[in-house]
Amino acid sequence: MGAASARRSFLRGARIFTEGDAPDVAYLVESGRIEVWTAQGSRRLTLSYLGPGEILGEMAVIDRAPRSASADALTDVVVTEIRADQLRARLDEADPVLRSLLIGLLARYRRGLRVARGAKAEDQDKDGAHVEQQRRVADKIRLERELLEALERDELRVVFQPIFDLQERVVAGFEALVRWDHPTRGAVSPTEFIALAEETSLIVPVGEYALRRACRSLAELDRRGRVGPQPWIAVNISARQSLVPDFADLLARTAIDAGLDPRRLKAEITESLALDYTRVSELIARCRMHGISVALDDFGTGHSGLGHLYRLDFDSIKLDQAFVRPLPGDGKAAALVCGIVRLLHGMGADVVAEGVENIEQARTLKAHGVRYLQGWLVGKPVDPSSTDPLRVAPQLDQIEP
Repeated sequence: MGAASARRSFLRGARIFTEGDAPDVAYLVESGRIEVWTAQGSRRLTLSYLGPGEILGEMAVIDRAPRSASADALTDVVVTEIRADQLRARLDEADPVLRSLLIGLLARYRRGLRVARGAKAEDQDKDGAHVEQQRRVADKIRLERELLEALERDELRVVFQPIFDLQERVVAGFEALVRWDHPTRGAVSPTEFIALAEETSLIVPVGEYALRRACRSLAELDRRGRVGPQPWIAVNISARQSLVPDFADLLARTAIDAGLDPRRLKAEITESLALDYTRVSELIARCRMHGISVALDDFGTGHSGLGHLYRLDFDSIKLDQAFVRPLPGDGKAAALVCGIVRLLHGMGADVVAEGVENIEQARTLKAHGVRYLQGWLVGKPVDPSSTDPLRVAPQLDQIEP
């Protein structure tokens, strides 16, 4: 494989590429001046002049079509080549909606250029893959709009998944999870609509909606007058939410408005957000001022690093289900869990094991010092207004004190 990019020089009057050429590279203009032109009958039609800092020839590389114009050096020119695979890799990583809009814009430009040359306007030929891509993008745009409408109409639900305290043998708290029952599609997978919300600014209002509903639901649970320890509620915090000014103050204010002590809130952040040490350390400090604890969610899912644990003072760590699922039969998984739990306890953090599905896993985790369990063994997510989320599942009695 050659170098990632290479500089080339063209003398004044040189042809850089010709209309109809294959799109092998694009160019970043470093110096000089370039004319981009096409033939209109016997006339030469100038389309644009380009200079330093501008990119040349990227259209054909993006949509893999032959060059639609020629480019000549008006002065001595120096350019940096941008390989086709470089440009396409960046395009493939872009938001699919923006990618589709760009490809559509280029297609319309090419049709307009052909008409300007005297060709008859005609419908664009589309292959099956292109049609399918357009359909997926259209579906995504519709779903984004419908999610916004669901927020405006108060159509999202917040459910509570219980977290069991092995030491006190009670439901100590809950994780608040958002659910969406679409009027025509039925239940939309959280993986789908939360990922969509995170790609846009919608994750901020969705997160605030979940926070308000969770606090109100927990306050309503208190009003039922159940005797026992007051449970806490954990809410997921996205990277975009953490950018909201005074976000920790918003957490505390929302709890107080619902009639809750802010100390009953837990803010769960993902490992990808934890990579921003400065932002997260500031968030943890502000949360602590209000008595709000902070947990690192899904520990061990791909961004793991001891630097997270050393540089950020988390109150609790949620051990990802990938470590729990192989238990108790997998000796390596058991050794990892044992080592991680001892490490975290040594740093003063509680451990919550996620994805616990059977008694054998629960017993193994307890033997290794894990205090809190979350998963279908403890309980599936439930509507706290219609089901008692504090009820301890009978199967948990099989775990010896």
